[in-house]
Amino acid sequence: MSFCPNEVGVGRKLLNGLHGTSNHQDEGIVKFMNGFKGIVERIKSLEAERRNLVLEIDELKKMADSKAKALENEVSMLREEVKSLRVLLGAGEPELDPEPKRKQAR
Repeated sequence: MSFCPNEVGVGRKLLNGLHGTSNHQDEGIVKFMNGFKGIVERIKSLEAERRNLVLEIDELKKMADSKAKALENEVSMLREEVKSLRVLLGAGEPELDPEPKRKQAR
């Protein structure tokens, strides 16, 4: 939404004709319209920045997901390599102790 000086002038003339406003009141109307125009422009700018930030966040989420998947694949390959090396060296699979050993109280 934009206002051109001509539209403000037409609006001022119309208001003067209807309400018999003075020059001082006209200045107030112009200031109000200029302030309103500034607010509208600020809102448009912030909405555009918001859209850009949302798009950037979406791209960063996709990049993070892709990196997580790549790391999952790498970890899986490393686990397989560890298993293969253990078999090759005859170590087999290590037995897991179901209960961790605790220190005895004296």
